[in-house]
Formats: sequence, C-alpha cells, structure tokens
Amino acid sequence: MSLTRKQEIIITASRLFKERGYNAISMRDLAAEMGIKAASLYNHISSKQEILGLIILKVAEEFTQHINTIYLDKLSSIKKLEAIIQNHIEITLKYTHHLACMNNDWIHLEDEYKQRYLNLRNEYESKFRQILQQGKDEGELKDIDLEIVVFSVLTTLRTLHIWYAKKTSIQVATLQQDLPKTLLYGIVKS
Repeated sequence: MSLTRKQEIIITASRLFKERGYNAISMRDLAAEMGIKAASLYNHISSKQEILGLIILKVAEEFTQHINTIYLDKLSSIKKLEAIIQNHIEITLKYTHHLACMNNDWIHLEDEYKQRYLNLRNEYESKFRQILQQGKDEGELKDIDLEIVVFSVLTTLRTLHIWYAKKTSIQVATLQQDLPKTLLYGIVKS
C-alpha cells in the first residue's frame, strides 16, 4: 500500500522533529527533505502546527483508545497492566518518531491541539491510576503510593523510544517478555 502525500509529509516531519526539534524545522526544510517546493506542502497540510498536532494526536489517541478498551475488559489488574505495557512497546516500535514528538514537542501545540492532547493524557493517566487502584483494592498489588508507581512506570514507558534505539543487542521478544516482568514484579527474587 502506497502512502498519500499527506502521510509522507507527516512521516518525514516526525523524523525531522525528532532529529532537530520542532522549532528548528521550517516548512522549507521539510519540503527540501521531501524534494518538493514549500508551496506544494500547503496543498496537503495547512501549517506546521497542523502537522505537529496530527503527529501527536495520532499516538495519544491510540494510547487512550487502548487503555479505555483494557479498562473495560474483565481481566485482572495485572493482566491489564501487562497489556498496557505491551501496547507501549508496540507503539514505540511502530511510531518511534511520533513518540519523540509527543514527549518533546507537545508543549508547542496550540489551542485545540493542545487542549485535545492534554485531555487525552489526563484521561489516560486517570484510567491507569484506576487500574492500579483496582489492583491494590483486590490485593494484587503492594500497598505503595500510587503516584510513585504512576511516575515510575509511565516515565519508563514514555522514554522507551530513547533507550531502546540505543540497545541494538536486545531483541523485541526479550523486551516484550522482560519489561512487563521488571515493571510489575521488580528485580528482587521472591
């Protein structure tokens, strides 16, 4: 399946934003990278802000849709958390550049894009906390401060794209097996 020109623009922009940062890239830079005139970009996209919004919201919406589905599933909280971690791994591998934009450049979003992103992020974190609380209430998780768990797990998952890109010796299967174990059960033998 071939990509549309708009998809090509978004993919190229996400890579450039990751490499150099949103503020360092102009529409001319993007057009030059694609081998087209800057004016041609505007046949497919209205602004650099729109590109950033589309990049970030694509990933944020995927994360939020997944956690909402998992939240409603009749799984144990441990199984839900494992599924959430696996989803982060999958999205990290599929949308590495998009994740970098989401983590580093969301602050540059304006108006509706920023509000939509913040709403999605808050919804995601709220569902994550509720799943953790469910696990605590049902005795599946240790009685530790949920905010520390949220910070520890989500920080690891949000920065996975940075770390994994440097770890060429770690196979995807190993990552998928060991990351959930480490985040959920720790490293201490029981």
